[in-house]
Amino acid sequence: MDKLKAKLNQIEAIIKADDFYTKYDSEQRSRYLQQRSDLEFKINKENIYVRLTGYDKYYYAHQCAEFTKYILSNGIKQHKASDIAGVSFHTHNISIRFNSSAESDIQRFETKQEMLGFVVGFNACTSEVA
Repeated sequence: MDKLKAKLNQIEAIIKADDFYTKYDSEQRSRYLQQRSDLEFKINKENIYVRLTGYDKYYYAHQCAEFTKYILSNGIKQHKASDIAGVSFHTHNISIRFNSSAESDIQRFETKQEMLGFVVGFNACTSEVA
């Protein structure tokens, strides 16, 4: 995972450089932007155990990553953030793993789409409005 993050940082530096749009032609720029999207997807999908396909896979992986960040920094229900080691996404549930290695379901679902809809809705409710 550290190698992916290092590669993403490299590509981000290239894209954010002042001469990115003058130094590279449109095909090269497109390749860099696609590499960035793919690396972000791989990093975001680290704890997702559901098959994500199509153009929306980047969106849903990002939403799950945002959900995970929120839970790890704020906790959920009666569970404190300091007790939570990780969050995982499955077809029929979202579960949290505790530092004690125990697991508990946050929520259960009938389908993958229902689970992803819950995540998107949760993020919308917890996001700060500017």
